Amino acid sequence: MTEAAPAIRVLTLNLWGVRGDWSSRREVLRTGLRAPRPDLLALQETIVTDSYDQVRDLLGAEYHVVHQRDREPDGQGVSLASRWPMRHVEELDLNVSERTADFACTTLLAEIDSPIGPLLLVNHFPSWKLNLEAEREAQAVLAARAVERIVRRRDIPVILAGDLDADPGAASIRFLTGRQSLDGFSVCYRDAWDSAHPDAHPDVHPGSELGHTYTPANPLMTEDWPFRRIDYIFVRCGEHGGPMLAIRDCQRIFDQPQGGVWASDHFGLVADLAPRSLATPPR
Repeated sequence: MTEAAPAIRVLTLNLWGVRGDWSSRREVLRTGLRAPRPDLLALQETIVTDSYDQVRDLLGAEYHVVHQRDREPDGQGVSLASRWPMRHVEELDLNVSERTADFACTTLLAEIDSPIGPLLLVNHFPSWKLNLEAEREAQAVLAARAVERIVRRRDIPVILAGDLDADPGAASIRFLTGRQSLDGFSVCYRDAWDSAHPDAHPDVHPGSELGHTYTPANPLMTEDWPFRRIDYIFVRCGEHGGPMLAIRDCQRIFDQPQGGVWASDHFGLVADLAPRSLATPPR
């Protein structure tokens, strides 16, 4: 029997800062983030100040951590965590219009030498306001162009994850999944949720199979928000054969309360990714 190729586990979650009942949420997050033993984490709305590092508080000293530098006045931004050292870290300025100036939108990229080979981990956090899809489109193009610049230098798999504040029908997401071009440019990433749940349909798999991550099922979401599946784990596709890492599984996390406590106003995602077996590309 052939032994399965080793896999890495990737987790993404919007932590919602220290809002709400933080003391209770903190305990749920500390347990829930460590339980699946993720190897790589893309975390949004993390708080980092001179006196407090939320990611270190929740994860402990087990991970290498890099933070967005250009954060909001309360310390909010995004962070990456990895079991292995990160290098060539790059932070993109996603302020593409005057309408984005009040939010620390960014893309944080880091190269990682993992046990399955070198890879690029990307935490993409565009503008959140409902009426800023034009900005999200421009921000997606900036992030994708930065990735392509890096992989031209070093052809490695790319994992792009985060709270993208848009559902699969939005142009910014359609662009990332190869369904349309923007600004005369195109890319293709495989959506890990779609790959792991190819037959999901609301009539057959109600609730969780929809992959919604920002939903009224979570009482911490108090607004009538029209976009429900807004958190993603993507794997960049090569010229042949789909994603450059095999997507073994993708599940929601923090989609149920623990002891009556909801971890965040978002649900998170965790995916298992493995090297693709060598095969002759189609001609």
